[in-house]
Amino acid sequence: MARSVRFYEALGFVLRYGGASAAFTSFSAGNACLNVTTEGSERDWAWWGRVIFYVADVDAQYRQALAAGLQPQAPPRDASWGERYFHLTDPDGHELSFARPLERP
Repeated sequence: MARSVRFYEALGFVLRYGGASAAFTSFSAGNACLNVTTEGSERDWAWWGRVIFYVADVDAQYRQALAAGLQPQAPPRDASWGERYFHLTDPDGHELSFARPLERP
């Protein structure tokens, strides 16, 4: 839990409940919550998914991640589906995308 708390706080998420030594922690994520829980090593996870966080400034979020020593998969880019985004993997292998819709001419 401690490494997850450090990771999400470094990205600017605000701690609402729990913390580094808790079994359950909740962060503010806009008008929603991002919850992190500990699970025993006996549990075998077998799925894939990505959480998309829409942010005001993708490039600023990318710079914040770099300044915190995190390693995004690639620099921000404009996608054919109309978003600027970058991806980052959390300490437990969960994929995160930070995105913003592109301005249409």
